[in-house]
Amino acid sequence: MQTTATSNPESEAMDAPKYGLPVTIITGFLGSGKTTLLNHILTNQQGLKTAVLVNEFGEVGIDNELIVSTGEDMVELSNGCICCTINNDLLDAVYKILERSDQIDYLVVETTGLADPLPVALTFLGTELRDLTRLDSIVTLVDSENYSLDLFNSQAAYSQIAYGDIILLNKVDLVDETDVDLLECKIRDIKADARILRTTKSQVPLPLILSVGLFESDKYFNDDQVASKGEHDHDHDHHDHDHDHHAHEHDDHSSCDHDHDHCEHDHHDEHHHHSNHLEMDGFTSISFESDKPLSIRQFQYFLDNQLPATVFRAKGILWFDESDRRHIFHLSGKRFSIDDDDWKGQPKTQLVFIGQNLDKEALRSQLNKCVCLPSTSRGKGFGK
Repeated sequence: MQTTATSNPESEAMDAPKYGLPVTIITGFLGSGKTTLLNHILTNQQGLKTAVLVNEFGEVGIDNELIVSTGEDMVELSNGCICCTINNDLLDAVYKILERSDQIDYLVVETTGLADPLPVALTFLGTELRDLTRLDSIVTLVDSENYSLDLFNSQAAYSQIAYGDIILLNKVDLVDETDVDLLECKIRDIKADARILRTTKSQVPLPLILSVGLFESDKYFNDDQVASKGEHDHDHDHHDHDHDHHAHEHDDHSSCDHDHDHCEHDHHDEHHHHSNHLEMDGFTSISFESDKPLSIRQFQYFLDNQLPATVFRAKGILWFDESDRRHIFHLSGKRFSIDDDDWKGQPKTQLVFIGQNLDKEALRSQLNKCVCLPSTSRGKGFGK
C-alpha cells in the first residue's frame, strides 16, 4: 500500500519546520478501531515523521523491533515516528512535540472513546497553539457492526459524527453491504458533507486521512466560541431527535482510554474517588484486580452466564490457575478473544469493564467467585 502523502501541496508548503504543524484528531466510540489506526499510522510511514499523542502508548502495542528508545512517556521508532502519552495536559504534550529538534511532519491526537472531540479541537483553535499548528481534520471511526445512535443515546457519539470531516466505517467485513449502506445513509443525515471511507481493520491509505486540509473552523465556531475555549455548551449542536431504545444485543466497543480530562458530564458522579469510575452518557467503568489466579471453568461460566448485556467493552490481563502463561483478554460487543504470552512480572489479574447501568458490587462479587488459591499442578491453558 502506497502511504506517502506527496499528492497534497499543503504538506509541502510548511515554511518553517514547526510552524503550522498539521494536526489530525482521531475520535470514535469504544471499539471503533482507533488504536489499530494509530498503529497503522505509526508503522506505515515512508520518509515522513509522525508524532502520535495517546493516553497510554502501551495500548498501541508497538512492535518491539521498531522501537529505538523509550523514555518515561515517549517511544521513538526506527522510522522516525514517535508515540507520546498525553498524561494530564494535552497542551503540555503538544509543546513537548513542538520543542523537539527533529522535524515532525504530522501530529495525530487520539481522543478518549467516550469524548466529544470539540474540547480537543478548541485546544488547538483557542490557545497559543493556533499560531503553531494547523487543525487539519477530525477523523471519526465507526464500528459498522456495533454502531447505533439509538442504542447509546449518546451526545458524545452524535458529536463525533457531527464534527467528523472524515468518517471511517470500520469493520465492514463483518457486516452485510446493505447494512453498511443503511449506516452510511444514517451518518449522512447527521453530516451530509463528510468524506466517508469504508475500512477493514482500520486499513486506509494514509494520504486519505493525513494533511488533507478538510477542517473548516468557521463552519462550527465563531471567534467568541474559540476565545472561550472549553466553555462551550455541549448542546449547541444537539439536534432533537427521537431515540427509540432497542433492547439490542449487547453491542460495542473497543479501545477504552483511561484519561477523561476532556470530558464534561452532568451525570451523578458516584464519589469520584477513583479514576477508574467514569460516568458519561450513562457509562460506567469498573476495574478488578486480584493477586490470586482465576479458575478457567469459573471464568468461562461468568462470560457465558453472568456478564451483563450492557457491558460493551472489557479488556485486561488474566492469570489462570490452570496455565503458566499470561493471557490478554479483549471483549468488544459480543466477541471476545484471549491471547497468551509470557509473564513480564509477577502474575496477577487486572480487568476493566465499560458499560451502562452496571451493578458494580454484583459484578465484583461474581468475579471474586472466579478466584481460587494457586494450585501446584499446571494444566494446558485456556479451554483445556
